[in-house]
Parts: sequence; structure tokens; C-alpha cells
Amino acid sequence: MRASLVELEAVAAVARHGGFRAAARELGMSSSALSHAIAALEERLAVRLFNRTTRSVALSAAGEQFLSEIVPALQTLEKAIESVGEHADRPSGRLRLNMAPGAARILMRPLLLEYARRYPEVELEVVTENALVDVVGKGFDAGIRLTEAISPDMVAVPIIPKMRSFVVGSPHYFEGRDKPVVPSDLSQYRCIQMRMNGGRLYRWEFEKHGETHIIDVSGHLTFDASDLILEATLAGFGLAYLGEHALAPHLASGQLIPVLEDWSPSYPGLSLYFSQRRHVPSKLRALIHLIREHAVRDC
Repeated sequence: MRASLVELEAVAAVARHGGFRAAARELGMSSSALSHAIAALEERLAVRLFNRTTRSVALSAAGEQFLSEIVPALQTLEKAIESVGEHADRPSGRLRLNMAPGAARILMRPLLLEYARRYPEVELEVVTENALVDVVGKGFDAGIRLTEAISPDMVAVPIIPKMRSFVVGSPHYFEGRDKPVVPSDLSQYRCIQMRMNGGRLYRWEFEKHGETHIIDVSGHLTFDASDLILEATLAGFGLAYLGEHALAPHLASGQLIPVLEDWSPSYPGLSLYFSQRRHVPSKLRALIHLIREHAVRDC
């Protein structure tokens, strides 16, 4: 009794995503076609690989054993295909990247679209989510995150070595108000807060001459996305603590005014990362080359 490569990839994708819809998007097929493929394989094997409810899809005990045995084989096949692809003149295939939405906005034009322009034979897929994910387990070729969040067992390639965040407010908000001089002054201002993954509120961080302050700010607005915080700040609803790349055009135009600049230290920026245990295909090497090219150009 044989299973096709498509069926084996279908099992791995559904297990990886925990559902049919996302797995179907990855494989480029409809959810119904994917469900039928899994059902047909289960019928031929005479065993249930997945336990299905109206809310979830999870591997059965037999499915877990089956998956543990087919994943190494699929990885070997993938490596063989990639190795053969190395003989092609230009990178091709699909490159899947995972990153935070803010990182995608910063890198859209200088990196992602430039890569797509240079290598049209590569199908570039970018998935954005705030939560840090297992890029290997979720089927991504690489991820892009703040360098300090990357596991030490990954290979990291710096994209933006250093970044800064600033406290900003609109000219309208500062009308009739003095500007804060030290971080403790923020208790006198309405601050727009960021709700982090896991539910905690982000604490604003400051440093000057070795003196560190971590401030619990207060305000009447809280969001879980930086673009919403930026919009509320531009509208004059309070002060915000945001990254310099998102703020740059608004600072240049005078729509936002930075304060406490001498208390705003730099921190490790964004890096591309990928597993050191995996073969690096030409499509990913091309992206690394582009990143390093930009780094040299910016020196």
C-alpha cells in the first residue's frame, strides 16, 4: 500500500498548522481537496491519523507515530530537490519568511520588494504575526525578529544592527504643556499603552550614563499594534513610545515631536535567522547576500 508524496506533505502540513485552512494555503490547494486527500489516505491505511472536531484538528496516537517517521524522509527529499536546484542559474522555488508586522513594514521596500524584483522565479511568501514562532516546526525557511529574541541555536544575520525608540507627542498635545525632562515626569502625562503578547503592558525603558529607568506609564488608551498607537498619537491623544523607523516620516514633517531623546538608548535591531542544522538553499542565500549588500552600502 503506497501513499503519494502529496498525501505525505498534506499530513505534515495539517499537523504543522493544526488545521486544514492554513495547511491548504501553504500547499496551494483548497481546504476541501486537502480534507479529501487526508480522508482517502486514512481509508487506505485503515487508521485515523487525525482526531477532528468542529473546533480543532489534532494528531491521533497513530498519526503522531506516522508523522515522526515521514518527516525525516520528507526533509531528505526536500534537501535533494534543493541540492539539484543549486545547479540552476538563478534561485527558484518558494521562500517562506515569518516576521512581526512592524518588521515587515520597515523592510518592505528596501528588502522584500527588492528581493522580489531581483528574483522573480522565487515565490516569496511573508507571514506576519506578533508571537514568536518555531520557524522550523511551522515550515518556514527563515524568520526576522529583534536580535535579542532569537534563540542562540539559530544562525542570525543582522539586517538593522541597532535601533532606537522615542517618546513622541503631537504639537496639538503639547499645546499649553511643558515637555517632560526626565522619565519620572511621564506620570503627569497621558500615555498610550502597548498590550504585549501574553497580556502584559509594555514598560517604557530609559537609560542615560548608566542610569536605568523602567516606567509603568498610565493612560486611557491601550492597543496591541504599533500602527494603531501611532495613529492615536498623531491625533493628539497622548504620548507614545515607538521605534524610530515608524516615526521617521512624522518626525521629519513635524507631525510628531520627540522628547527625552537623551534618555533613549539604542538596542539590538532586526536579524534574519534560520536553523544551523539545515542546508541553506540558493533562494535563502540570495536573501542573505542582499542583506549584506545593503549593510555594506549603508556603512
